[in-house]
Amino acid sequence: MSVLKLPNSPQTHPWVQTYQWLTNPLEYMETCAKRYGDIFTLRIGPVFTPQVFISNPQAIQQIFTTDPKQLDSGEQAGIRSPLLGQQSLIALEGKPHQRQRKLLTPPFHGERMLAYGQLTLDITEQVISQWQVGESFSVLPSMQEISLQVILKAVFGLADGPRSDKLKEVLLEILNPQQPFVTAMMLIFPSLQRDLGSWSPWGKFLRLREQVDELIYSEIRDRKEQPDPSRTDILSLMMAARDQEGQPMTDVELRDELITLLAAGHETTATSLAWALYWIHHMPEVRVKLLQELNRLGKNPDDPNAIVRSPYLSAVCSETLRLYPVVMLALNRLVKSPLEIMGYQLNPGTLVIPCIYLTHHREDLYPQSKQFKPERFLERQFTSCEYLPFGGGNRRCIGMAFALFEMKVILATVLSRWQMELADSKPVQPVRKGFLLSPADGVQMVVTGRREQNQRLLETTVM
Repeated sequence: MSVLKLPNSPQTHPWVQTYQWLTNPLEYMETCAKRYGDIFTLRIGPVFTPQVFISNPQAIQQIFTTDPKQLDSGEQAGIRSPLLGQQSLIALEGKPHQRQRKLLTPPFHGERMLAYGQLTLDITEQVISQWQVGESFSVLPSMQEISLQVILKAVFGLADGPRSDKLKEVLLEILNPQQPFVTAMMLIFPSLQRDLGSWSPWGKFLRLREQVDELIYSEIRDRKEQPDPSRTDILSLMMAARDQEGQPMTDVELRDELITLLAAGHETTATSLAWALYWIHHMPEVRVKLLQELNRLGKNPDDPNAIVRSPYLSAVCSETLRLYPVVMLALNRLVKSPLEIMGYQLNPGTLVIPCIYLTHHREDLYPQSKQFKPERFLERQFTSCEYLPFGGGNRRCIGMAFALFEMKVILATVLSRWQMELADSKPVQPVRKGFLLSPADGVQMVVTGRREQNQRLLETTVM
């Protein structure tokens, strides 16, 4: 029989819950899970409506398969962003959401996606060729540079030049703020969004957004004035797409989706790559196994198809995204009509949140969950509600296949070119960076030499 009350909740004031969630989310969620189990309620600002966190795979499966008319995400569920815009796939719901998803999915799959492999490899080569042997450096900025260039060239189709340089400069400033906590607070609490001139945090954000919009709309206008059917970048494919009524996407829809792809695909991929490089070099046995596999591809693996099919590399990427999923939570769902989950009757207006981080640390699914063990993903297959780094249901990230493809190509290229080691033996801790989980200090590394020069040494260590 269902219980007509919300799942258990901390008895602290909502403002205290908000503070704990903003400053130390992992410890706070783990404390709640230990105390209350697979389902608990938090009241986090600015809305303070009941937010039900769930880490039970069967309940998550129910959430992902419930009719969107009864349980859906989008702007009503608090998914709004002053950067992404109202026509973003993340903010839309119902039929508009279905339409956009159908238009946006094809460019990210199959042969279309594989065509970007050589581009990704070339960009990686160009960025890492600037590394200096013997110098300690943070690997995250290099990964950000690679992922941003991949997006500007594969998604936007921008050639090197003034517009590309300017867009890169402004995007880096807006996506990597100098004061991430202040920026996160402004995005979470609309009352802080006050334009007090270009010197104020919100004023600065608005002026940067204007510059981004001007550059993107100029690119769309130029494409319309000089159409080129031979182009294969994602913007061109989006512009050519037509819905069931034969209608193209509007300029505003194109702009909002491009910004969404940028925001969702730049920092997330870069952060995942930094984590992967940390774990690979933190655990010598993982590194040796991975290099053995890459060796079998040849001295310089440059076939993206072969790279993507490498099983141990795939397992390393999967385990990286399991241990510290860049995004801790799947998108909020808003209960629209009474819904029973795990014996609780949830009323309309309640927010339901599948918790990626807690699900990925269930000991019944992932024994010794705090340890990095890629073999988990070679020994068994996990369902889409047990392993969900990209969310799930009708809200699963459309760029999932592209992100995994990009990760594998970049990691294989870096590892086959350079011998590296961690600059510090201290464990790297995750820190909140806006809405993401990022490695503290961006993972400090040292390049010790070119891989070709160390091939004999590697073979000796392997034997």
